[in-house]
Amino acid sequence: MASDSHMLAPVCLIENTGGQLVANQEALEILSANKNPLVVVAIVGLYRTGKSYLMNKLAGKNKGFSIGSTVQSHTKGIWMWCVPHPKKPNYTLVLLDTEGLGDVEKGDKKNDTQIFALVILLSSIFVYNTMNKIDQRAIDLLHYVTELSNLLRKVSTPDLEGVEDATNLESFCPDFVWTLRDFYLTLEVDGQLITADEYLENSLRLKQGTDQNVQNFNLPRLCIKEFFPVRKCFTFDSPTHRKKLAQLETLPNDELELEFLEQVAAFCSYIFNHSKTKTLPGGIKVNGPQLKSLVLTYINAISRGDLPCMENSVLALAQIKNSEAVKKAIAHYDQQMGHKVQLPTETLQELLDLHRESEREAIEVFMKNSFKDMDQKFQKELETRLEAKKSDLHEQNMEASSHHCSALLRAIFDPLENEVMQGIYSKPGGHRLFIQKTELLKARYYWEPRKGMQLSFSSFSEARMKAVAAKFEAQRLEAIQRYNQQMMVQREWLHQQRMRQIEMIKEYQLQQQQRALERRFQEKAENLNKEIEAEHRSLQNDVENLQRNAASQDDTCILL
Repeated sequence: MASDSHMLAPVCLIENTGGQLVANQEALEILSANKNPLVVVAIVGLYRTGKSYLMNKLAGKNKGFSIGSTVQSHTKGIWMWCVPHPKKPNYTLVLLDTEGLGDVEKGDKKNDTQIFALVILLSSIFVYNTMNKIDQRAIDLLHYVTELSNLLRKVSTPDLEGVEDATNLESFCPDFVWTLRDFYLTLEVDGQLITADEYLENSLRLKQGTDQNVQNFNLPRLCIKEFFPVRKCFTFDSPTHRKKLAQLETLPNDELELEFLEQVAAFCSYIFNHSKTKTLPGGIKVNGPQLKSLVLTYINAISRGDLPCMENSVLALAQIKNSEAVKKAIAHYDQQMGHKVQLPTETLQELLDLHRESEREAIEVFMKNSFKDMDQKFQKELETRLEAKKSDLHEQNMEASSHHCSALLRAIFDPLENEVMQGIYSKPGGHRLFIQKTELLKARYYWEPRKGMQLSFSSFSEARMKAVAAKFEAQRLEAIQRYNQQMMVQREWLHQQRMRQIEMIKEYQLQQQQRALERRFQEKAENLNKEIEAEHRSLQNDVENLQRNAASQDDTCILL
């Protein structure tokens, strides 16, 4: 066996036996021994279109991959040739040649598409070899197989299913080269010369419009451009006279058309100088053992039947594309509603208007990406899912409105409840002040914006207000009771005070009466004394008068 990067001749990598793809152990061992980073170039196209000739030239040889000159296909399965990369030291150029598509002897299109999809996933540069010109049939086939490749990648590596950003997608997708053999058209548009690359891009240009025919035309082109972001085109003249094609391997260059040789040289130069290393997500460069693992992984997935096997390739493609179209439409709807809708909305109508606008855009996205949606099966599925999302959003809106209103009510009425607890309204006139404050806070609640569809006082709000009012009423009744008790105590005290005053008054009056009696008694005593004294004086005067009269009589007697 030759060294890991110096194989003397190609070996079969994947055998196509009885319609089954089987990895060749010898080729797997060669890959296992090769630890160099790999540049993997694969070519696919109709049988008898010169694919193997181009691969031999990339290997720097005239012979290697089998070149047939009859109507019978020579290459079967996928053949591999590992050679040193001519421009990258310590890199290996892995060339994969495939059996021709449309082999009448095989008659099984399933194998064609499986091999086609497989080499797209294994390669870092994919060469699509067709005859004469770019036509719709070639575009449709390429589109279909790229979709199958994407599906095969997903089912084979489910842990990478969620990794779909541009960087990782580019690591999976090979650079794309379209080679047009025996090209006979003039590269000219509207009287202006164009390059082969411009011819390719013009062929992939989208049409304007939204009707089904335009969508069917645009869809494969959109997918090809998305799957192959790096694209290149080469045109080749016929290499020599038709009768000499049987000896193409052995013909010296001077018997080949000069333009053809220049075109082949330009093709090889591009491949060598724009080599894209086969990589895995995260920028991991693939070496031989890793490529072997990929080969086995994808073949096992095909053997399990994970790759759709439908006789009608259009039906298979429609199934894949329309499912993806539904996903893209739903993603667009979610993105738009997430961007436009701020829950809660003021009204149900506002939410419905935003839903209808996003629904219309989502359906446009679906129509743009759908493909032969017979009986509008997938569009109806989309509409059903959008209706379910509308119902879910309505519930979310009601819930958001309820939460927002509850929070708003707490923010507005908690201070009132605190004031009630503090007894601020437990005073004369407090009930009237409480009612006024309550109505004022209700008005403030209704003035607040973006309460949504739960803006009225809900049962929660009413219950909360009733609880506050009940607390206030309880405090009011308690205050009244305290007041009444205080009044009773006050009245009792006043009564006692009055009774004491009455007793004092009675005592005072008694004292006054006693004093009056004493005064009257004293006055009477004094008057009696005066009368007695007067009587005494009168008696004394009478006595004195009698004495004087007696004396006078004595004197008279004496005189007499």
